[in-house]
Amino acid sequence: MDTDPIIGATLAKLDIPALNTLQETTLPAVQHYTNVILLAPTGSGKTLAFLLPVLQRLDPDVAGVQCLILTPTRELALQIERVWQKMGTGFKVSTCYGGHSMQTEIQSLSQPPALLIGTPGRVLEHTTRKTVDLRRAKMLVLDEFDKCLAMGFQEQMAAIIKGLHFLEKRILASATDKQQIPEFTGITNPKVLNFYKLDEAVSTEGLALKQVVAPDENKEKALFRLLCFIGAEPTLIFCNQRDTTEQVQRYLSGMKIECSFFHGGMEQPDREKTLIRFRNGSVVFLVASDLAARGLDIPEVQHVVHYDLPLKQNDFLHRNGRTARMHAEGTAYLLLRANEQLPAYLPEAPPVLELPQELTFPEPAPWVTLYISGGRKDKLSKMDIVGFFSKKGGLGKADIGKIEVLDFMAFVAIKKDKAEALLQAVQGEKMKGKKYKIVVAR
Repeated sequence: MDTDPIIGATLAKLDIPALNTLQETTLPAVQHYTNVILLAPTGSGKTLAFLLPVLQRLDPDVAGVQCLILTPTRELALQIERVWQKMGTGFKVSTCYGGHSMQTEIQSLSQPPALLIGTPGRVLEHTTRKTVDLRRAKMLVLDEFDKCLAMGFQEQMAAIIKGLHFLEKRILASATDKQQIPEFTGITNPKVLNFYKLDEAVSTEGLALKQVVAPDENKEKALFRLLCFIGAEPTLIFCNQRDTTEQVQRYLSGMKIECSFFHGGMEQPDREKTLIRFRNGSVVFLVASDLAARGLDIPEVQHVVHYDLPLKQNDFLHRNGRTARMHAEGTAYLLLRANEQLPAYLPEAPPVLELPQELTFPEPAPWVTLYISGGRKDKLSKMDIVGFFSKKGGLGKADIGKIEVLDFMAFVAIKKDKAEALLQAVQGEKMKGKKYKIVVAR
C-alpha cells in the first residue's frame, strides 16, 4: 500500500518505516467506499489512517476548503493539526475552536485552507458569520464521533453537514459501535472497520490490573505512597470530578511531589500549557478528569491510577488505553477504600498490591519548560530556538528537550540545572533580529 509515492514521501517525513494494519486497511476502504466507519482505540494510528486518504484526494489546483474534520475537543483538533504539519503535505490547514482568538481564525480563513479542523460550535459560528465557505468541501471526517454525541453537539453538526452539498466521502471515527448513526450524518450502508471491540474484555492485552487498598480510608495518603513506589515515571491519575483533581494536586504538592491537574474547566491556554509540560517531561504526575482519557496528544504512560473508579466500563477502558498500547505493557492501579465494592464491569477482583513500609521519595523531573513569546506567525522555527539557546546560552544538544512552536508562542524543555544561567545569558538578546520574552512556564 505504501508504494503510492504520496504515502511513501509522507512516511519518510514522519520517519515511519511502514503503515500498520489499521492504516493499510483504511486506505483502500476510503478509496472504494463512499461512507467508512473506523472503530479504533487511542494510540492505534487512527489519525494518520484517515489523514492519508484525505491527502490522496486533495487537489492543489482547487481553491477553498476541500476537507472538513470535526472533533469534540480543542485538544484533539490541535493534535490532528500537529500530525498534518508533521506530514509536510504543502496544503494549508486551519484550526478553529472555542477559547482561540476569533480574529486570528478569521485572518487565517481569509486565505481558505485545503483542510479545516475544528470543534462543531466554532465551525458553525464561522459558517454563520460567512468567514468560511464549506459548501464545496468534498470530504468530511467526524472524529471521536461518539464523544461528539455525548457532549451534545448534534444540532451544530447537523447544521454544518446540511450545508455540505458536494460531499464525496464521509469518514466517521469512533471508539464504540453501540450508538445509532444519526440520519443527519448522511452515512448510509457504510463500510465498517472495527479494530476496537469494547465488549470483548475489560483489560487491554499487556495491561496489568492491581488494587491498592487505603486501610485507614485516607486515599490521598495511599496515593502518595503509591507514587513513591512507582517512582519518577510518567503517570496519569484519574478522578471523576474536576474539584477532586485540584484537591488531589494540592495535597501532592503539599507533600512536595511535583504534579499538575487537568480538566475541562480550565482556560484553554492553561490546558495547552499543562499538556505541553507533561509531554516534554517537565511534569511526571498529571491528575486529570476523563477529558485526558482519549483524543489528546500525550505520550503513552507506563502507569494509570484510578483515584476514583468510573461508573461506566467504556470510561474505564479509555483511561486504561493510555497505557499498554500497541502491544506494549503497562499497569493500571485501582485505589480503593477498605471494603469498597468493585463495579459490575470488573467481575474478578485484581490482585492486591502490598506497598512496602520503606519507600523512596520520587526524584523531581529533570526538565523545566521555558515560554517564548513568539511562534510560527513570527517566523520562528525549532532550529531558530536551538541555535539561539546554543549560541547565546551555551546549551549542548543534550540540554535541550522537546520543542513545541505554536502560532504566537513556543515552549522548550531544557535541563532544570541549566535554566537559571540560560535565562540570564539570553536576557535582552535578539533572536532573528527581535527580542522575545523568555521565562519559566508555570
